[in-house]
Parts: sequence; structure tokens; C-alpha cells
Amino acid sequence: MQTARKAMIYQTSIGQKKAVSHFDHSLIWSSVLLLGLGLVMVYSASIAIAEAGQDGNGDPAHFLIRHGIYLAVSLLAGLLAFQVPTGYWEKYSFHLFFVGAILLVLVLVPSIGREVNGSRRWISLLVVNFQPSEFMKLFVILYAARYTVRRAAYLNSFRKGFLPMLVVMLGLGSLLLLEPDFGAFVVITAVVMAILFLGGIGLKLFAGLAGFVVASLLALIWMEPYRMQRFFGFMDPWDDPYGKGYQLSHALIAFGRGEWLGVGLGGSVEKLFYLPEAHTDFLLAVIAEELGFAGVLTVIALFGWVVLRAFVIGRQAAIRERAFSALVAHGIGVWIGFQALINMGVNMGVLPTKGLTLPLMSFGGSSILVSCIALAVLLRIDWENRQLMNGYAA
Repeated sequence: MQTARKAMIYQTSIGQKKAVSHFDHSLIWSSVLLLGLGLVMVYSASIAIAEAGQDGNGDPAHFLIRHGIYLAVSLLAGLLAFQVPTGYWEKYSFHLFFVGAILLVLVLVPSIGREVNGSRRWISLLVVNFQPSEFMKLFVILYAARYTVRRAAYLNSFRKGFLPMLVVMLGLGSLLLLEPDFGAFVVITAVVMAILFLGGIGLKLFAGLAGFVVASLLALIWMEPYRMQRFFGFMDPWDDPYGKGYQLSHALIAFGRGEWLGVGLGGSVEKLFYLPEAHTDFLLAVIAEELGFAGVLTVIALFGWVVLRAFVIGRQAAIRERAFSALVAHGIGVWIGFQALINMGVNMGVLPTKGLTLPLMSFGGSSILVSCIALAVLLRIDWENRQLMNGYAA
């Protein structure tokens, strides 16, 4: 009797373990914490400008309400995206990439694209602005992953393996630079290089690609005076604190005021019209001022865990010979990690100022929406890995 009872308890515990292991709960909670903290900090960083009537119509909760709506829509889109098998993402990856390219062309049409601060990156949808370059980051990951899988036998060949992707990326890069959106161009280029490297491209070709990319980026910086100003401005923002070093100098002041534990939630002074784009590009500076080193370290740790889980999920997919899924998971990890790293570097003054949001946290509907969809795809890959591990068909 006791043996039978122990066997029943063991089988029950195994069944419960299987039920629990269907999802990566640590990845879900890390993402939820980043989204939740982002909502709180966007509200804190935007109260002053909203109340003053800058895009807020005098309502202090204007950006909080809009960001909350973005979050609700994005989470719903993520739930829907999770239902899509990765096989469908692979099958229609080229179609999504083509649609994204068409949208990037439409952005440049004066009667369709909307210009803000000298850049034409948005398409107006009446109630919100849609930014195609944000979605192109995900579409490029899907396209590059499928390309790498299909061309795996030719990745050591310049003409058959490397040249077609180079031509596509040059065309895509031209569209992004015409907006201009140099930040999105850098992120997309880094993601494609990572996917090709992980997919098995020859080291000589990869070294040549890396050298070409670095030389091209330096040339692009050299050709545009405003990029040169940003590039040299971050080295010594105090040399021109009221000009090219204005944003960075106030971001550094915010970091300095925050010290270890911050001045308290809502207590930031820099968000009171001193630090431009406090609720978007420089949200981390407000976090540093109000929550201190502890708050910044928490954000870094959460992003680090999301990126780590993405690479673990990708490795598990590769072990199960799911090459496309593995490359997509790795690509999503590189994208989120690299963009977060650039944003943090800009806020801390170790990288030139660049218009890139902090993924999952900064204000912006397109960025939040595509990030939630990407995480849903990552969770779907993980779920399919676990289904195969448990002996079920994904």
C-alpha cells in the first residue's frame, strides 16, 4: 500500500512539474517588471510637460493614460502572436519583410510620412503615430534567420551566400538613412551580423563584413555635421553645456543627484523642463535620479536576464535541430540587449547621443508593441521546445 501510494504521489508531482514547466516564468516576470516599472517611470518623467500643455492638453496623466493604452494593446497583440506557430513566422518572413520595406518607402512620401524634429519616421494613424522602422527590426530578424537557414550550404561563398544579403541590407539601410534613422540602422545591422555569425558564415567573410560596416558607419558620421557634433559632444559635454552637450550634461546631473538610492519617486528636478525627452530617450536618467544606483542596477539586471533567457532558449532550439527558431531567439536577444545597451550608454555618457528608446520601458506605442510581439515569439519558441521535451508535437 505504501509503495503504491508513493508511486501515485510521485506521478502526481511529475504531472504538476510538467504543467508548470510549459512556460519560462522567469522570462515572463522579468518582462512584466520592466513593463510595469516603465509605466510608473514614464508617468513620473512626463507629469511636468503634460501639465504644462506640451502634447498633454494640461492633463498630468496624459502620457500615463496613453502609455497604459499602448501596454494593453501590446499585451493583447503579444497573446495573439503567441498563438502563431514558428513555422508560420518562417513561412511568411519574406512577406513581412516586404511589407516593412513598403512602409519605409511610404514614410518618405510627404503626404503620408509625418516629420518630427527634422526626421520623417512616422505614419499618422489619426490617433497615434506608427513607426515602421521599429517593426522592421523584428521583420529583419525573421527574414535573416530564414535566409541563413536556407543558404546554410553557401554561407562560405561570397557570391551565393553573402552578396544577396548585402544587397538587401544596402537597400534597407538607404531607406533608413533617408528618414534619417541612424539608430535603427545600427541596431538592424548588428542584429543581421549576429545572425549570420551564429548561422555559420565563414570567418573571413564575417571579418570583411565587420570591417566594411565599421568603415561605413564612420563615413556616415563624418559626412553629416550633426552626427559629428554628437560624436565629439559626448566626449566632453561640459565644453558646450548649453549647446551640443546640453542633453548629456543634464543626464549626468540626474545620475549624480541620484547617488545610491535616489531622491525618491517623483522627486526628480531634471525632468522639470531641464532634460529633453525625459520620458523617451532619457528615461534611464530619471530612473537614476529618483531610484538611484539601486534602480539602475535593477533595470540592468532585468534586461540581462531577458537576454540570457533568449540565448538559452535559442540554444535549446538548436539542440532540437530547430535552426530557424534558434536564430530568431538569438536575434531577439541581440536586438533587445544591444538597443538597451546603446540607450544606457547614451544616458551615462559613454556613447554618442542617439535617438533610441529603452525597450519595454520608454514611452512610444510602436516600440512597446513590437517588443511585446517579439517576446511573445520568443515565448512561443520556448513553449515549442518544452512541448518537444515533454514528448508532445509543438
